This record gives sequence, structure tokens and C-alpha cells, in this order.
Amino acid sequence: MGLPDFGIPPALARRMSMAEQHEYLRLRLSRRRALVTAGAVASGLLAGCSGGSGPRGATAGASPVASSSSEVSGAVIAPFGRHLAFGADPKTQMRISWQVPLAVRRPYVRVGLRPDDLDRRIPAEVRDLRTPELGGVRPAVEQYYLHAALDGLRPGTTYYYGVGHEGFDPAAPRHRPTIASFRTAPATPPGRFVFTAFGDQGVGEEAVANNRLLLRQDPAFHLHAGDICYANPTGRGKESDLFDASQWDRFLKQTEPVARSVPWMVTTGNHDMEAWYSPDGYGGQLARFSLPDSGFDPRTAPGVYAFRYGNVGVVALDANDVSYELPANRGCTDGRQTAWLDRTLRELRAAPDVDFVVVFFHHCAYSTSTHASDGGVRAEWLPLFARHRVDLVINGHNHVYERTDAIRGGEVGRPVPVGGSTDPARDGIVYVTAGGGGKDLYGFPTGVKESYEGSVADRESVDTFRWTRSRRRSPESVEWSRVRYRGFSFLRVEAEAGAAPRLTVSALTPGGERIDHFEVRRGG
Repeated sequence: MGLPDFGIPPALARRMSMAEQHEYLRLRLSRRRALVTAGAVASGLLAGCSGGSGPRGATAGASPVASSSSEVSGAVIAPFGRHLAFGADPKTQMRISWQVPLAVRRPYVRVGLRPDDLDRRIPAEVRDLRTPELGGVRPAVEQYYLHAALDGLRPGTTYYYGVGHEGFDPAAPRHRPTIASFRTAPATPPGRFVFTAFGDQGVGEEAVANNRLLLRQDPAFHLHAGDICYANPTGRGKESDLFDASQWDRFLKQTEPVARSVPWMVTTGNHDMEAWYSPDGYGGQLARFSLPDSGFDPRTAPGVYAFRYGNVGVVALDANDVSYELPANRGCTDGRQTAWLDRTLRELRAAPDVDFVVVFFHHCAYSTSTHASDGGVRAEWLPLFARHRVDLVINGHNHVYERTDAIRGGEVGRPVPVGGSTDPARDGIVYVTAGGGGKDLYGFPTGVKESYEGSVADRESVDTFRWTRSRRRSPESVEWSRVRYRGFSFLRVEAEAGAAPRLTVSALTPGGERIDHFEVRRGG
């Protein structure tokens, strides 16, 4: 189907930033609304009405009740799409988010130490998004996202919670099945814990299969490296006006069986930019997720934050800010994100209880698949990763599993075969592309075989490319591509503390087959 007559012409969109697209869409749609309203008045369609019935603008803010549902009883409105996230301190803070199909009055969370005693009640904030219809391509959509901040929790404690609103009390006997639980981070680093990771999930059977096996790993948290649900199918910062906002409803329902109990820590991919809501395209993400406030303004880039769990420091970044391949939001933080990254990595590396620093973001630093490697990521962030001795980097963007050797100074610092081990302080950093979360898969360069556990096909070099600032593909022949798998998968990372701390990194298929594993050791 072609673009509606008020969409952005592709030739024009290619030259526009996200902010320019946002302004274009607002101005164009406002003109269209004026024409529709004028025509309706002329034909008498709005006679006796207090307001127009045409498409409404998008908003993101508190909305305790909406006219569309003001006469609907809260008893028939059921919450869905629960998803958790840590606050800045996972030991004492949790953020609970969910969705309702219509606006509700006085939303809240009940929480307690037993499922039959949810004595603490915390009010919730409502953030609404209103997306206009798009020329018959998409209907108008109103979405209501609710968020509650739980602070002052006990470390290492299991809490039970239920979400509700006026007319829907999760503590009522008929709603008891909706009660879920979570566990805060321990006060001192545990002997071991597990976390999981992938990117590029979308909505579908393979995404659900990954989620099912992921939940069986009993992860303390999950890292989602961007391209969350693909409501924006183009992902190039060009035709974002065509995105399907209702895809988020389907995604949050799909994810709820895991994310209602496992903190779902997301960052921002190129498909997560949605031009209608805000000049930077991040208004939708700000409405749908509550993420840690860790010193970087979330209104500038909501997918930028850091937290500590046990002996691991985790840093989330927004690679749209530095990407050479997809420059619609390049420079959106004016260098502030990179400066924040420098400070944050320095603080984590200096912390005596942090053994490992893990960084995750969307665009690949090192990959040979379809999107290959982003030169902007390499130029801006890799010197900081090396300076502060980052231990593991996780990316998405390419819909495959690919893992490098330990890379030092752009070259192989140490080969890390399947089952191998590495010390980042000595050998360099291993980069993992974990883009097999559920979306349609990619491949590898022509003639390059997959190579994974049980089917190793080592080769000396792979011909690929990296993106340059001028958006050109600069060919390069690389020797660091160690493991390649064209299939759905996710990462399972087991962190161990003690005298010889280590990360055991495994890649698993939705069927439970292991396709890769290696160890990251400190002082080993």
C-alpha cells in the first residue's frame, strides 16, 4: 500500500532528521484536519456537537480519565501488559508498568510480602498516547500506560503485587489470579545469578518460544537491546508516520508472562523511533516504559541508564545518537551521552564490589551480517570501552547470532573458540550480536558458512564492511568473526563472584540447544 497523501515523500524523508519529520507530520496533519473539519461543518455533520470528530493529536502525559470512557465502569476494564524495570537501585527500587484499554480513575498498585496481604497501596501515574488515523492506512488509537514507583523496598526480598483502579481491586477474590511477584536484588553480591539478553524481538511464535525458554532460566533480569516490537516497520527514520501503534498492545500482551516477574530492561533501536510523538521520536518509549534514573536525562534518551546487580554493572546506551548508518537522530544528545558514558564506566570500574561491566545497545560494533558494523559506534564508544576495560558488549540490529574473538585495538587480541575463555584486561573485549529475539532472520556474506557449537567451520577471514560518516560502505576483511548462527536465539549469562569471578556466556535456541558458550574471567 502506498503512502497516504499527507505522508512524507521518501525522497524528502531521506534528507530529514527525526525532528524535521516530527514537524512535517504535525503541520501536514493539522492542515488535513482543518480541511476535514471545514468540510464537515459545511455539510452540517458537526451541528450540535461540542467538538470535532476528526483525528486527534498525540499526547504523552497524565490523563486520569478520558471522555471516551468516562461512562464505562472500571469493573469491566482489565489491566494487561504488566512489565517491570529496576529503579536506579535494584536493591530497593522497582518500577511497575501496565496498560488499560480505556482510561480509568485512581489507578494504583497493591504490594506486600504475602499474596494474601497486599497492605501497601501506591498510586500510579497515567501516560496517554493518542495517535491519529492515517489516511485510511491505520485507525486512530488511544493508549493508556500506567506506572508506579516502588521505593524503600527490602534487599533480597520477594514481593507480591497486583495492579488495579477504581472498580478493579486486585485483592478481591475474583482478581487474585492476577497477582504476580518479583524479587529485589540482594544487599551483597550473591555467589551466582543469571541474566538473559536479546534484541530484535517483534511479535510472533518465535518470540514467544524464546520467552518461554528464557523464563525457565530464572533470570534476575533481562536485557532487550532494542527494536522492541516493530510498530515502526521501516526503522530508517524516514516513514515513521506509517507505524502501527496497536502493535505495542500485542507486544505487551505477548511479553507479560515473563516481564510481570522479570525486570525487562530495554534500550532503543532504530525501529523504536516514532516521529509522531516528539521531535526525537522517543515520546512513545517515554510513555510505555519506566527505566532507571541514573544521572542521564531520560527525556533526552530514555534508553540510556546504568544499574548494578550483584558483582555486575550494566550500562544501556542509545546508539541512534552516534550511528553512521542511520543518522536520523545522530547527535541528538549533542555529546552528552558519550560524556555520561565516560563518567559512568569510570565509576563502575572503580567500585570495589563490581567485577564485571556489561554494556548493551542496538547497532553493532562488530558484525558481518546485513547491517554489518557501525563506524559511528566504533569511533565514539570503543575507545571508552577499552580505557575502562569493559568485559562484555551485547548488540542487536543484525537478526543473527554472531560472536567475536576478544578484540583489542580493532584486531584479534586472543582467539576465543566455542568453550574458550578470555580475560578482558589482557585480551580485549568480546562483542556479541544477539539479534535472534524473534524477528525475521538475516544471513551472512555470500560463501561464509555458519559456525557454531556442534558445527564449527572456522575460517581465517570474512569479507564485510563498516558504515562511514558519509553513509558509505567501507569494505574490510576481518578475522574476528568466530561464531555465526542464522537462527533464533538468546543469551544466558551466569555471573559468579568470589576469588575467581567469571561470566559464563551461553547462546540458546528456543528449543534449548546450546550453540555457543565461553567464559569471561578476571585475573584468569
